Amino acid sequence: MNKNIFTFIGFDNEFEESQIVLFGAPFDGTTSFRPGTRFAPNIMRNDSFGLETYSPYLNKDLEDYMLFDSGDLDFPFGNPQRIIDMIKEHSKAILNAGKIPFMIGGEHLVTLGSVQSVYEKYNDLHIIHLDAHADLREDYMGQKLSHATVLRRCHDFLGDGRIHQFGIRSGTKEEFTWAKDHVDMHPFSLDGLKEVIDELKDKPVYITIDLDVLDPSIFPGTGTIEPGGISFLELIGAFKEFSRLNNIVGMDAVELSPHYDQSGMSTAVACKVIREMALVAVK
Repeated sequence: MNKNIFTFIGFDNEFEESQIVLFGAPFDGTTSFRPGTRFAPNIMRNDSFGLETYSPYLNKDLEDYMLFDSGDLDFPFGNPQRIIDMIKEHSKAILNAGKIPFMIGGEHLVTLGSVQSVYEKYNDLHIIHLDAHADLREDYMGQKLSHATVLRRCHDFLGDGRIHQFGIRSGTKEEFTWAKDHVDMHPFSLDGLKEVIDELKDKPVYITIDLDVLDPSIFPGTGTIEPGGISFLELIGAFKEFSRLNNIVGMDAVELSPHYDQSGMSTAVACKVIREMALVAVK
């Protein structure tokens, strides 16, 4: 684990002493509409230096914690299974060192590799999933590995009742019907999050945030825009709830496609989300 020369702001400590290890997963090989998420991790690193390290929302500062940026994984083209395996291997090395893996995507399929590694260590794992899309298809155009199937693939080994979804406002009729019997879906909003946090307070939790959970008026720089999303302040409210969790064991933030928002607003939002997520997880 060598330090990346070009780090996200505040993530410039040494691996051995750090609580959280950030890494990029620059992959968008199964994107179904507009690609571009593979460019997000390094653009976020660059724009992160427009942030303060201090969060007035959480009253915490990145500079008060030990955080490490291991850079981007170097993926082969055209092999989603190999990419998932590489992410799993990297996350496992972080976990085996007693640290929290924090992945920045990249499209949402990358979540699968990280969750697989975390599940091997924490068999009673739960996922909190914020997204515009259900991502519960059995396959997408015949492909079982897709950003449209990633939470269904996680369910394959987690089983019923372990996936808690919020903000979902898009999917097939079959996905919404299947969800009623197999996952804990809270469509359209963050309603019910407080109660889920109460339930999961002492359990191992993986948090995955697809940034398109935000309304496109706030976050237009993504591949599949869905009107009707939550506000940034609503997302901050979710982070305050997450801070009550005692055992966050892995995280990711995915689906920024920076080139679709030339203003840079979406990247700025994504960077602030990374800051808040890190500060939620450190103790």
